[in-house]
This record gives sequence, structure tokens and C-alpha cells, in this order.
Amino acid sequence: MRAAPHKFQPKAIPCRVAGCPFKFSSQSGATQHYNARHTSFAPQHQRQTPPQCPEDFGLDCDTTSIQSLRSERIEYHPLINGLPCNADGHFLPESTPPPPTDDPSPDDFFPFEDRHQFELADILFRQSEMAATPLNHLMQVWGARHSETLPPFSSKQHLHQVIDSAEIGGVCWQSFTANYSGNVTDTDLEQAPWKLKAYDVWFCDPLLVLRNQLGNPDFKGEMDFAAKRVYDSDGKRRYGDVMSGEWAHRQSDVLAQDPALHGSVFCPIILGSDKMTVSVATGQTDYYPLYISNGLIHNNVRRAHRSGLTLMAFLSIPKRTLMNFDTFDGTCFMSLSATYLRLVVYGMGPYIADYPEQALLACIVQGWCARCTANFNDLDGPDGGRRTQELTQALKGALGRKALWDDYGIVSEAQPFTHSFPRADIHELIAPNLLHQLIKGTFKDHLVTWVVEYLEMTYSPTEATRIIADIDRRIAAVPPFPGLRRFPEGRGFKQWTGDDSKALMKVYLPAIAGHVPAEMVRAIHHFLEFCYLVRRFIIDEDNLAAIGNAVASFHEAHIIFQELGVRPDGFSLPRQHSLVHYCQLIQEFGVPNGLCSSITESAHIRAVKKPWRRSSRYKALGQMLLVNQRLDKLAASRINFIRHGMLQESIFSSDAPPTLPQANDDDDGGAVEGRDILGEVLLGRKPSGWSDSYALSPMLTDFKVTSIPLHAEGLAVYYDIPAFPNLVSRFLYEQAHPDLEIPLVDVPIEDCPAPCGRIRVYPSAVAMFYAPSNISGIGGMFRERIRAVPSWRRGPARYDCVFVEHDRNCMGFLGLHVAQVLMFFELMTEGLGGQKYPCALVTWFHTISDEPCPDTGMWVVEKDKGADGKLLMSVIHIDTILRGAHLIGRAGTDHIPRGLEASDSLNAFHQFYVNKYIDHHAHEIAF
Repeated sequence: MRAAPHKFQPKAIPCRVAGCPFKFSSQSGATQHYNARHTSFAPQHQRQTPPQCPEDFGLDCDTTSIQSLRSERIEYHPLINGLPCNADGHFLPESTPPPPTDDPSPDDFFPFEDRHQFELADILFRQSEMAATPLNHLMQVWGARHSETLPPFSSKQHLHQVIDSAEIGGVCWQSFTANYSGNVTDTDLEQAPWKLKAYDVWFCDPLLVLRNQLGNPDFKGEMDFAAKRVYDSDGKRRYGDVMSGEWAHRQSDVLAQDPALHGSVFCPIILGSDKMTVSVATGQTDYYPLYISNGLIHNNVRRAHRSGLTLMAFLSIPKRTLMNFDTFDGTCFMSLSATYLRLVVYGMGPYIADYPEQALLACIVQGWCARCTANFNDLDGPDGGRRTQELTQALKGALGRKALWDDYGIVSEAQPFTHSFPRADIHELIAPNLLHQLIKGTFKDHLVTWVVEYLEMTYSPTEATRIIADIDRRIAAVPPFPGLRRFPEGRGFKQWTGDDSKALMKVYLPAIAGHVPAEMVRAIHHFLEFCYLVRRFIIDEDNLAAIGNAVASFHEAHIIFQELGVRPDGFSLPRQHSLVHYCQLIQEFGVPNGLCSSITESAHIRAVKKPWRRSSRYKALGQMLLVNQRLDKLAASRINFIRHGMLQESIFSSDAPPTLPQANDDDDGGAVEGRDILGEVLLGRKPSGWSDSYALSPMLTDFKVTSIPLHAEGLAVYYDIPAFPNLVSRFLYEQAHPDLEIPLVDVPIEDCPAPCGRIRVYPSAVAMFYAPSNISGIGGMFRERIRAVPSWRRGPARYDCVFVEHDRNCMGFLGLHVAQVLMFFELMTEGLGGQKYPCALVTWFHTISDEPCPDTGMWVVEKDKGADGKLLMSVIHIDTILRGAHLIGRAGTDHIPRGLEASDSLNAFHQFYVNKYIDHHAHEIAF
């Protein structure tokens, strides 16, 4: 049978927000996009205030500029302050408008013939990564179908030629050959054959790469043009982006000694490198990509990978070989940024690397610290002083090779690459590394491993296996939560990733509590506190004190591993030792989340892994470089076209077709663009029972009930909740009497209005809130879906828990309640003016103590029940919900039953931990 004709729906509906480039094929899609990215509400539960970034931090003044950002006070460097200038380097008078730009013709999409060809090139090369054969066949089919016109591209080679013709974006790759320059012995012929080989190193001109970054109009309003000191309303220092640290201010002070540099911008150069393997099965597939960024852009931009981190070189050489790039530090260049020209002075800044790479860069022996001289046998001892290049040179002049190696961990034959850079000391510039030092290193490689070793040392093999299996069952039985990685077999899997370690950190403490000594649980609790504190978007002086206390508490508590024989020789471990340096590093370079190797590892996917998969595998590096260059050109072209308003209109000339209903209730949430929403909770887009032949995804109709009643009495029978009509009546009474002075349950039900309006049940609600410490949008917004459905994804029921605002005058968890949502619904009244109330039917939890659990640091709650043993329920307004909450069953010393599913967990335990480690925002509000 011939398939029914398919109606083509062009994406002709633009977003209603000016400047937004997105287009949609239906009004429903446009509305969903608007609600997810652009809505602006001011709900009552405002927990945090997002900062309002100034449009331009390089203010036109010659004195210290102070700007109040709500509760913040910002002081900029008075002399190295990024004043706008003209093309001759002369500073512009105050209030001078930006120079005019040469706007191209609205239809000049050079090197593309028109917008259609540009959009198709982007789809074929970047989005679908189409191979040569199917692309050539596609163009042949296109030409045969439209014989009166030529296809947009004659072949894949033609596509590449057009992209390569773009004059903006990608920087050309260059190469040089590196050889080992030391003495080669007969032993080296067998043990170190790499010393005899020549190695090609490919790189881009770093100055051109940085100029492209600084000139990117997409970063307008997201850059600092001067070192800054930020203070809160109490005068306490706050640290955030790189330019908020003392290091940038100190560097600016040095530059300010030269009057010729007054008014310029100091731009820190951020580098990052890490070995990676693209395939285990096909020969030599190790690469050493080197990335470059700049310290002017804000951390959220660098974390979001918006062209703020660029692949600059491939160091396809053994790590023992050291590189020296030409010195360009300290030279002034013209750079376009935020529509003005400015004089820029580049300086070597923080370097992102894991520990083996740090040891290589600092030219120290493995096992020693790259930042201090503490002996490798006692890294946390009292004898460690600051390690500097000046000290290293003095020691090299006074001591022999063996003494340098044994007593100071210095490799005498090697010289750090920063040696020839002015004002650059690699020992000072090593950045903190959350991923490799804390998450993969201390947590996964040390603490998790030590717990297993303790159990195997303490119990018989049979009992140890039994306990470890119960820990795995506890992890597997954790209730679902948006974004939480599942561990159906516990933590016993072969290959760990960084994401696996991050997910395990969120649920590990409740799993081991009761199976290991309380001191061991406390040690891991103090370490997690440290991790979540240093991961915050903004760190103030109070946070620094808390970080220091967490390190001290961890060092005090983790002695239990030594006392019980797990670590009989102590804890002289470089990754774990790095914790003692974090407070100083935060004061120097701002918060660590903008300088973490997770940023470079994420860049590996786009810059290395995907280009390698697109290559022929034979001499793949050259092909990979071309792929990266073309991707950069496409990205730069899109930004340029958007900047000139050339992508605002739809590519379709016809009117939009009739809209079809679309729903996205299967989306768990994630980052949200924009910065104007403080927090809100909205009902899902599709009521339960919605059914239509136009449903586009089977996941959207998992809970498809067509006979849900529309009135309170019918819903009471349908859900077997006889008290539901009375609960709705009391809710309506509360809405009409907001200043009620007696408990709502004491109001006679006869005095409450009857629920006579229609009720529509929804399977979920979406909470949007300001959570910049999470992996959020550029403006720090985050979105999560809260579900209340009798069947989720064609499986068991899912009734999520939430934080409900209780007392705004109390800090942290004391100002919140925890509830479980049984139903989301919209109540449409008839007798009260026809208002609509978005509501939730909830059951409550109460704390069992006035303080968190001393071992895990988490609050413990249990379900509220009446005298008859039944759960206490209430109907609440959805505006009182702050966000989702994650509860984990408290098993204690008991073993949980085999086969306990995650969906049953909230009904299987009597007490629950309120999991503040589920994400960083929860840690900030549930303390």
C-alpha cells in the first residue's frame, strides 16, 4: 500500500523574543520554547538573587570604578582598566559611541550563495556529519528531483571548498618538528627509543586564536576588562571569575608600573592539556590536545563551551618531551570586543591539567607536589614551603642531581616551559582540578576503594561479599531523580567515567551508613562537604572558612583508615594533598569550576573524538585538523550572520501551517538560557488523559487515561482518596483567608467552600530556579521536572518529593518542609470569580531531630501520620513548591531485601535521608 502523503511543515514561526534565532514548525513548539527559555516570573519563593552583569566592565574612567550589583560592590583596577581606543591606539573620550561597523548586504552570505546553502552546509557537515558517499548520493537525488536547478553542492569536495573559503573563524594550522636534545646512551636505544624519533607538532597561532575569542560578539556582557575585587553588603570578599582573584590584580599592579600600559586590558591566557585515547582497538590512537582560553570571559561561558575554549595544538609526542612556544607574553595587540577596540596585554595564566600532567609541566618527580616543597613521604606535614622557579634555579646551582631528585623532587635536566615567559611561574599557575583531584582521585580511587578494602579485611570473605552486595542493592534502590544516573547493579562495574563518579558521590553515604564505622562515614561526609563547597559558583569569605574547616575535619576523621589498617603507611597522596591548597587557589584564581579539567574533557568530544571517527583512520591527524577548522568557520559564520541580523527571518516565505499539539513531558529538564527568572513552578503542558492521533512520541503517552474524572468527588473515588473533596475545600478557604491565625485543620469543614469547579490532573510540573553552581544556562538558570504519575515510561508509579517553603526567616532546611506529591492538578473555581489554582496534593514528612545526622550531615525525616496511622495530606498552591527533593531510605545496619526496586523505595523505609548531595543547589538550600 502506498504511504499516505506527508504534509511538510516548514519552520516558519519565529520566537517572539527579538534577537532569538530559533524557528518552529508549530505555534505549540514556539510556545514551549518561549516558556522554557524566555519566561519571566517573580514568584514569592526567592531563595537566591542572580547577579546582573554589567554590559561592559571596562568603564571609561581613570579612577577606581565601583559598581553596585544589588548586594555587591565591585572595585576595578584603577589603571589597567580596559579603556576603549581607536585603531591608532589612542583612548577615546568618555561617552564616545562605538565605531560604525561595515554591515554586509542582507543577502550577502559569502562564501555561501544564500542562507539556504549556509543552513544546508551546517546540517550536512556539523549536525549530521554526513559521510562522502551518502552526501554525494543525496546531491544526485536532489538534482534528479529538481532538474531545472543545480543542487546546492555538487559533491562533498564542493561542500568543503565552500566552507574553506570563509574568511572568518578557523585559524590555519602550522607545524614544527621536535626532537629530544639531550644525550642519548646505549641503554636509551632499548629503554627510551622515543629519544631517537622526530615528532610533528601541529598548532594554531595563539594570538590569532585569542583575537578571535576576544572579538566574538557572542561574549558581549560576559567579559571583564579589568581585574576586580567583589564585596558583599557586609564588606566580605567574594570570588567568582578569574579576574576576581588576587593573582589578576597583582599582575595588573606589575603592568601599571609602566605608564605606557595604563588603560590597557590584562588578558590571562588559560591553557589546558590532557592525554586521551580515541580507540583501544586500532593501534596508536593517543593524542595530547592543547586547549586555550582567556581569563576575561566569565566562568559560565567557558563551562558552556560557547567558543570560549579553543583547540590550539596537538602534542602528539611522548609526555617526557617538553615544549617551548615562542614568547608572546607582554606584547600589546589590538582586539575587538563588545564593539570597542582595546589595547590588550597577554600574560600566561592558570594551567588546567591532571596530576601526571602537572608533574610533567612543573618538572618534578611523580609523587611530589607541584605547588609546595613538602616531602613526598609526608605531603601533609608541616615542612612544606612554596615551590617557585626562582627557588628551583637556586637549588640547581647549589645541589647535585641526586640531591635535587631525592630531597626536593626536582628533575634537574628539565626546564618548565614557563621559564622564558615574563611574570610566569608554573608552580603558581597550576590550577585546581575538581575532576581528577577530587572526584576521580580522592573519592573514587581512594575513599571508595578503601571502604571495600576495610570490609574485606574486617569480615570473612562470605560476609564481606554479603555486605558489599547490600551496599550495591542500596545504591540500585535509590529513588529516581531528574538527571541522576542509575546504578542497577550498584557500583560494581568495570570501567569508571567521571560522570559515574559524580553520580556515585550523590548517593554513596546512605549506602554505606550502618555497614562501616561512624568515623569512616564522617570522613567521607567531610570530604563531600569540601567538594560541594569548592564547586560553588560564588565563594565568599564565610565559604572559605567552611572549606578550611571541612579539610581539617576530613584530615582528623580519615585517620580511621590508618587506625584500622587500611592505610598503615599514612596518606601521602598528591591528589588528596591538593585539598590543602584550594583556599589559596580560590583567592588567587576565583572559583575552581571555571578551571576544571571537565571543561577540557568535554571539549575532547567535539575536537578529537568526533573528528577522529570522521577520518579514514590513516594519518588521521591532518584530517582531524581540517574538521576542526571547518567547524570553527561554520560557527564564526553563524555568529557573524546573527550579529548582522541576517538569520532573524524565516527561510520559508509561506505562512505557518496549522499547528499540531506537541508535548515534552518526558523531558527531565536541564540548563535554561536567560537570567531574568528567579524561580517558578509550572504545571506540565499536557493534562493526564490527553490523547490525540497527532502524538509525536510514544514516551509522551505513557500515562494515557481517557476517563479521569473532572470533579473532586469523582477524583476521590478514582484515586481512592475519600478526603480529597474536603482537602480541596480547606485549600479554597485558605486562599480566601490568607491571614488565617488558627490551624487550617481546626476550621469547621462546614465553613469551607465546596469544590464545585472543574479539575484537570497533570502528570508533572516543571520547576525553574536560579542554580548557577549546577550545570546551568549562561544566566545560571536550571529546570527540573517533578512527576506524579501512576505509571512512568510504561512501568511502575512515580511520585516525586519536593521542598515546600515554610519560613523565609529561617536559613537552610529549617525554612523548608519536605512533601511527596500524589497529584498535580489545576482547579477552576466557579463561585469565586472563576480563578484558576495550580495545585498539588501532597503527603508530609517531619524531621526526627533538631539537627542533621552527625555522621552523614543530612537531615533525617519520616512520614507524617495521624492518630489512625494514615498519611496526613494537604492541597497546596504550586507556588509554595521551591523545587524537587531527593529522599534516600535509611537502612541502618539492616540488609535491604533482594529485588527492592527504586520505584518502591519511598514506601519501603520508615526513615529517609534528605539528600543534599543530589546537586549543588540542593546542597546550598538543605544544609
